[in-house]
Amino acid sequence: MNTKYIDLINQTFDFPQEEFKIDKSKQLHFHNINTMELVKQFGTPLKFTYLPKISENIQLAKSWFKFSMKKHKYKAKYHYCYCTKSSHFKHVLNEALNNEIHIETSSAIDIDIVENLKNDGKITEKTYILCNGFKRDEYVQKIQGLIQSGHKNCIPIIDNYEEIGLLTSGIRKKINVGIRIASEEEPKFEFYTSRLGIGYKNIVDFYRRDIKENKKVNLKMLHFFINTGIKDNAYYWNELNKCLKVYINLKRICPTLDSLNIGGGFPIKNSLGFDYDYEYMIDEIISQIKLACDEAEVQVPHIFTEFGSYTVGESGGALYKVLYQKKQNDRERWNMINSSFITTLPDSWSINKRFVMLPLNRWDDTYERVLLGGLTCDSDDYYNSEQHMNAIYLPVYKEEKPLYIGFFNTGAYQETIGGYGGLQHCLIPQPKHIIISKNSEGNLEYKVFKEKQTPTDFLKILGYE
Repeated sequence: MNTKYIDLINQTFDFPQEEFKIDKSKQLHFHNINTMELVKQFGTPLKFTYLPKISENIQLAKSWFKFSMKKHKYKAKYHYCYCTKSSHFKHVLNEALNNEIHIETSSAIDIDIVENLKNDGKITEKTYILCNGFKRDEYVQKIQGLIQSGHKNCIPIIDNYEEIGLLTSGIRKKINVGIRIASEEEPKFEFYTSRLGIGYKNIVDFYRRDIKENKKVNLKMLHFFINTGIKDNAYYWNELNKCLKVYINLKRICPTLDSLNIGGGFPIKNSLGFDYDYEYMIDEIISQIKLACDEAEVQVPHIFTEFGSYTVGESGGALYKVLYQKKQNDRERWNMINSSFITTLPDSWSINKRFVMLPLNRWDDTYERVLLGGLTCDSDDYYNSEQHMNAIYLPVYKEEKPLYIGFFNTGAYQETIGGYGGLQHCLIPQPKHIIISKNSEGNLEYKVFKEKQTPTDFLKILGYE
């Protein structure tokens, strides 16, 4: 009878997988990183960033677009942009920019990061800086400063009618802009149309009224993004088709328009059963854009993407120790971790996001169904949305045999949403964070980016010291 945890995984999923393997000691390896060795060296709770995965994902996407454009004889260029709000850390940006990519910003401080990267030589005048988001004084002024300094490839994306006047006020240079389409959301949403951008039906009139005769502005880009991401369903293809109609109508009256930004939205692996055909989706998008433009007899646009989670999500992980098991009734076994889900994986409780969750050790032991609880006194500090149909199975808890677990592909948004380095719920400390890279010989190298928060850190923030 197969009652071991490794048997459960082998029976349920195709395992091992490219990034997950088990060694002879029945311990988990992630991208050839021995996770139990990490625990022994750095302790738990522990956050880590595996930088090579960032470059790997960027190069994969570039190769898929290149292949599809060649296949369809698509005579325009592809530009990969990184959506900085997914993770603003310098080590993340440095790794991503090693791959000749571009940047998408969403707030004023993003421009300060851009200037810092320019000073370090990571960004050049050829790097596209696409400025999204709702823009007011500070953001507008910093965008203008970047353009005034000579950065010709800075393209603010117009979010509302007023922004044209704000961006051109007091500026001497002619600026290139894009317009964001306010997409219609899926029926399950509480609102019908995205708050971001300008409605499909209003864009052509907006161009004629505020841009066409405006000597300070060139329209270069149309921006299209679906909140639920790039999915192979009728809703996505219908929205893309509406976007292409707007692009074609604009292109016929606006010769400077030459680029289509299809935003982000590539999903990342959230379970061992994850299945998404990236190559097919890219090929189908390129095919539909080419077909629509050929039928309308307009030139195909340059393609921009703004991949955030796809770029950095699969580079991150969080490791914990199971401290204790509480048996609350005849059925519920609560495995208590030595940290908090609310503070370290905020998406897991705020939007019920799933991550790949696996034990790091004891794969040869029998398993049981459990719930996972965090250290805060908040009833929402738990995790039960894992790959086994909302049930979590882990090796049986034994006090004398410590159990360690890991959450993987956590590299996007968790630090910024969780308030990295600041106050945490119930003052649960932020874990130690390490960066994992490869040297020129291909060997793994480990660097402590930030130590675990201390009581002194909290007391300073709170005004006690």
